[in-house]
Amino acid sequence: MAANVEQLRTLAAVVDGGTFEAAAAVLHITPSAVSQRIKALEEQSGRVLVRRSKPVEPTEAGSVLLRLARQLTLLESEAAAALAGDDEVAATPIPLVVNADSFATWVLPALARLEGIAFEIVLDDQEHTLDRLRDGTAMAAIGSDAEPVQGCTSRPLGSMTYRAVASPAFVRRWSPDGWTQQAAASAPVLVFDRKDALQDRYLDAFAAGARPPRHLIPASTQFVDAAVLGIGWGMLPDLQADALVAQGALVVLDPERVAEVPLYWHQWSLRSGALDAVAGAIAEEAGRVLRPTASPAPGRARPRSGQRSPE
Repeated sequence: MAANVEQLRTLAAVVDGGTFEAAAAVLHITPSAVSQRIKALEEQSGRVLVRRSKPVEPTEAGSVLLRLARQLTLLESEAAAALAGDDEVAATPIPLVVNADSFATWVLPALARLEGIAFEIVLDDQEHTLDRLRDGTAMAAIGSDAEPVQGCTSRPLGSMTYRAVASPAFVRRWSPDGWTQQAAASAPVLVFDRKDALQDRYLDAFAAGARPPRHLIPASTQFVDAAVLGIGWGMLPDLQADALVAQGALVVLDPERVAEVPLYWHQWSLRSGALDAVAGAIAEEAGRVLRPTASPAPGRARPRSGQRSPE
């Protein structure tokens, strides 16, 4: 097929805007012209590229061309900057998918070192971050899966350590005689959302079959706040919990059991100064704050993301 840049740019605008009308406004053309470009691209490819839903969604074939559209946009931007002698490596925002726990603890300091690069950061569950690379939504992602998706590379960053913690008041109320299987079976537990399995994995190992009452707290910072306030116990990363434990605001319930969640950097296999700069900053900060990643093992606990962990 011989798709032109104009058609590919229109496909990206339709997916980003969610409607043909929104894409038309961004591209300063009529909705009819948008429709004609998409139809021409579909005829050239021989496939339906978008589902005419609200919002518009790319099909599997559309995701392939969407990724190509974003790659061309990034390379165009960098080429224009180079020709203009601009120090900025990219004017096009770099879409990144990050798990919420990493975002709340160490990712922002890494990105703060970069100048001349704009970001579009999306928080997503660990089991869906790599899907964002596949469908062209993101150029890079932090995830807990070591295997790269097609057309991407992967490298280890390190791992985050999670422990079961609660407030002293919570401990006095729910486990005055120590953190036992009986206490774990009745004490309220905090979960990020219905995809968050960290607590359930811990309970399966510590008190098999226990299914205590649960509170859904879908934000990383507020998840910590809920633990400090005594609303429930939860698995927190050391990067968030250590200072609070030292202050006495939280107590480690079970010093013997921890969950090591490996993190990996995934990005498109694309020669890009912007992507390389982001990858370098992320790797540098991860090397400073994360534990070295051990070899992946079957059944290793995974973090929460859109939410609190990636993949």
